[in-house]
Amino acid sequence: MKGDTGQDTFARKSMVLILGFSLLELLMHLYSNAFAHYGIFRDELYYIACSRHLSAGYVDQPPLSSYILFVSIKLFGDSLFAIRLLPAVASAVTVFIAGIITRKLGGGYFAIVVSCLSLALAPQFMGVNSIYSMNSFDWLFWSLAIYLAILIFEAGNKRLWVWLGITLGLGLLNKIDILWLGAGLLAGLLATEQRKHLKTKWPYIAGAIAFVIFSPYIIWNFTHSFATLEFIRNASSIKYASQNPLTMISGIFLALNPFSAPVWIAGIYFFFFYKEGKTFRAAGYIFLTTFVILVINWHTKAEYLAPAFPLLYSAGAVIFERLCTFKNLAWIKYALPVLIILTGLLLVPFALPVLPVQTFISYAQTIGITPKSGEAHRLEGLPQHYADMFGWENMAATVSKVFTSLSPAEQKRTVVFAQNYGEAGAIDFYRKDFPLPRVISGHNNYWYWGPGDTTFTTVIVIGGNKNDHLQSCDSVETAAIVKSKYAIPYENNLPVFICREFKLPFSEIWERVRFFI
Repeated sequence: MKGDTGQDTFARKSMVLILGFSLLELLMHLYSNAFAHYGIFRDELYYIACSRHLSAGYVDQPPLSSYILFVSIKLFGDSLFAIRLLPAVASAVTVFIAGIITRKLGGGYFAIVVSCLSLALAPQFMGVNSIYSMNSFDWLFWSLAIYLAILIFEAGNKRLWVWLGITLGLGLLNKIDILWLGAGLLAGLLATEQRKHLKTKWPYIAGAIAFVIFSPYIIWNFTHSFATLEFIRNASSIKYASQNPLTMISGIFLALNPFSAPVWIAGIYFFFFYKEGKTFRAAGYIFLTTFVILVINWHTKAEYLAPAFPLLYSAGAVIFERLCTFKNLAWIKYALPVLIILTGLLLVPFALPVLPVQTFISYAQTIGITPKSGEAHRLEGLPQHYADMFGWENMAATVSKVFTSLSPAEQKRTVVFAQNYGEAGAIDFYRKDFPLPRVISGHNNYWYWGPGDTTFTTVIVIGGNKNDHLQSCDSVETAAIVKSKYAIPYENNLPVFICREFKLPFSEIWERVRFFI
C-alpha cells in the first residue's frame, strides 16, 4: 500500500482549509441572523409576498428565488432567522467554490487564505448574504458556472457542458444577469484557443439546456407585454439615473474593500498577461465582457459587476503567492492577510448590523463614511440597506388602528392601498399579528395580482398627497401618521388616509396606479 504523495497531502489539507473558511462564513451569518439584526428588510417582505403568489415570472425578477423561499418557509417557518438561513448557506458554499477555484488555478495554502478572506470580508458579499434575495443565489450561480467552465478549459471534459447548461439555466431563472456571464463565456471561447469547443456539439447542448430551463420566464414576459423590459427601462432612467460608469467603478472599490483591490487587479493580470493563466484566459473574458456590457448600459450599480469578482480574487491570490517566493517580498505573506482582515473587520458594521443603531451612526461619522443610496434617495443617519429594515411592523400596527376604528360593517368593505411593494408586503406579512384587511398596490407584481373583488367602498391609503387622492375620491380623511425614527425618510411621518366615494370606476383608477420600477 502506497503512502500519500505530497499532492495527496495538499489536496486533503487544502480541502480542510477551504471547508474551515466556509464554516466561518456560515457561522458569521448565522450569528448575525440570530442576534445582530435590525429587522426584516423591504425586499424580503416582497419576496415573501411573491412566494405566496407562485408564478412563472414576476415584473422585476425571474421566479426561482420565490420558489426557493416558498419551500424554505414551509420547512423552517417565516422567522427572520429562518428566512435568512438559505442565504447564509449560499454564502458559505460560494466561499467554498472560490477556494476550490483558487486551487484549480494553481494556488497553494497562502492563495486559498487570501482568496477566501478577500471574498468573505468583502462588504458587498457580506451584505448581499445578510438578507433573503435573489442576489445571494446569484453569486453562487456565477461562481459555480465559472468553476465548471474552468474544469472544461483545463481538462476538456465535454460532459461537464451539460452541468454548465443546467447551472446557467437555473442562474437565469434566478436573475437575468447570468446573460452577461454567458456572453462573456462566448467571448472567451471565440477569443482564445478554447474555441475548439465550438467545433463540438457540447456548447450548443449547454445553451439549449439553459434556454429550456429559462423559457418559462421568457413565455411569462410574452404573455405579460414584456413587463420586465418596461421595468428595466424605468429603473435605468429613473431609479438609477444618477449612476454611471464612474460611480460603478468607485463603488466597486468601496463595496469590495479598497484594501483588497490589489488582489482582484492582480487577478486581471493573471488571465491576460500571466503565462500560467493562458489556459484559463477564456474565464477572464467573463469579467471583461460583463464590465463592457455594464459600461455600455451606463446607468448601473457596482453590485451588478460584483458577482464576477470571486474569480478575480482566486486568480489574484495565485499571483501574490508567486510574489512571496521572492526573498524581498516574503513580507507579503503576512502583511496581506492581516491587512485584509483588519480593514474587513473595520467595514463589517456597514455590511452586517452588528452594532446598535446609535453606535453604528456614531461609528460611521467617526470614520467619515456617510450614508449613500444607489437610488437617489435622501438619507439621514443610516444607509439605505439598513434604513429599509425599520418601520414595517409599526406601519402595520398604525394601519391596523385606523382599520379597527371603522365600524364592523365598513371593515368588511375596506382594503388598504400601499404606494410600493415594501408597504404592501408589510401589511401582508403582519396580517398574522394585527387585524388588517387585504392590501393592494400598483407597484410591480402587486399590480398584476390586481384589486381582486372591487365591491369595497373604503380604501385606507398609506402615503401620497391628499389633493391627489381627491382626484379619485370625494371624501379623503387624514386618519394617522406613521412615525418610524430610523426608517428611510420617505417612509417616516407618512400620512394614512381613509378614502371613500370613488369618482371613477375602480378599474380606471387601477390603470392609473400601475408603475413598474
